[in-house]
Amino acid sequence: MAKTNTTELLEALAAEIGENIYIDIAKWHLYLADAKLHNVVAEKFYPLITERNVNENRVIQVLESIPVKIGGGRKELALIDLLPLQCQVNLVDILEKYQREF
Repeated sequence: MAKTNTTELLEALAAEIGENIYIDIAKWHLYLADAKLHNVVAEKFYPLITERNVNENRVIQVLESIPVKIGGGRKELALIDLLPLQCQVNLVDILEKYQREF
């Protein structure tokens, strides 16, 4: 990968997250790119990658800190509450891959 440019790294990370990670609502899969959340998620995780601090606990903490508005903004849920466990595992794998290649 060898992405030295922060913008390129963020764009690549956001694209991979957006295409592979989804929220599950009533067994419907809404990928983060379609939900327009992939850029926010990539920006939140970028510091973990650059600090080489990606681990499951840190990922969960970050996911808990990302609010997602539902019902036209009447309520907010943490992103972690909308992600199936397999997507959390996949997200950790993606972040670890970027951390190794950073």
